[in-house]
Amino acid sequence: MSTVTESVDVHVPVRTAYNQWTQFESFPQFMSGVESIRQVDDRHTHWVTKIGGVRREFDAEITEQHPDQRIAWSSVGGDTKHGGVVSFQPLGEQDTRVTIQMNWQPEGTAEKIGSAVGVDDLQVKAATKRFKEFIEQRGNATGAWRGDTPRSDR
Repeated sequence: MSTVTESVDVHVPVRTAYNQWTQFESFPQFMSGVESIRQVDDRHTHWVTKIGGVRREFDAEITEQHPDQRIAWSSVGGDTKHGGVVSFQPLGEQDTRVTIQMNWQPEGTAEKIGSAVGVDDLQVKAATKRFKEFIEQRGNATGAWRGDTPRSDR
């Protein structure tokens, strides 16, 4: 299992950063390799990714969500093993630290080599930088979902 943790400080209130992160369908605008995400219901999303020429589709379940604090998810069914948590820490009225921790199981030779040489780390680092640029340029979120989902012990 590969794990990457990356933090970025964004110059927006914690509510704005959190609200934008709940807009999963906007991820392709700042996350390379993500072709689309469809919100199926309050707890489920369907992802289509293409990374290193490998296209994957998988479903994910939001296993925990607390407004302005954290969102955790895990893939469900299928071969793709993917999960993580994003936490939001206010650094002041107009600044927030967003920390992303992702875990996944690389599949195939190319993904295993990429993970071993740190390509995964670089991709997550680039995505956090693009999220920072995206939300700071906008200054507000494209939408919000403020539901509270207690931890799911699957």
